[in-house]
Amino acid sequence: MRHTISVLVENRFGVLSRVAGLFSGRGYNIESLNVAETLEKGVSHMTIVTRGEDGVIEQITKQLNKQIDVIRVVDLNDKEFVDREMALIKIHAPQELRAEALRIVDIFRAKVIDSSPRHYSIEVTGSPEKVEAILDLLRPIGIQEIVRTGSVALQRA
Repeated sequence: MRHTISVLVENRFGVLSRVAGLFSGRGYNIESLNVAETLEKGVSHMTIVTRGEDGVIEQITKQLNKQIDVIRVVDLNDKEFVDREMALIKIHAPQELRAEALRIVDIFRAKVIDSSPRHYSIEVTGSPEKVEAILDLLRPIGIQEIVRTGSVALQRA
């Protein structure tokens, strides 16, 4: 099962390594990981997406809570939450495919952020499912490169 875990940590050297080590030590991969500072100076927010059995993820969250630099851990799958992802996509867009590419961009409320005579670079933001959907439609046109942020998530109020 896919789990999105929210972790507040003190922004110190080695915290990321210790958090990642808990997952690798149990043989679980981190599908995406985002870390950024919060409004509070010296505190960062991690959004971790992984797949695993509920029991193992529960043990990982308990171990995370025991870490000195960890302030709070929440498995968001137990809560209502919103998550978003951003992707930059470079596509091959020769003249005969440019109109089709622009229609897809428009449908998904994405943006063309760079253009050349044979390429478009596109920015799309939304749920991971939305990002996957636009990628599915752009593949036949010819995706050359993709850079994705992975999910960032917030628990709903």
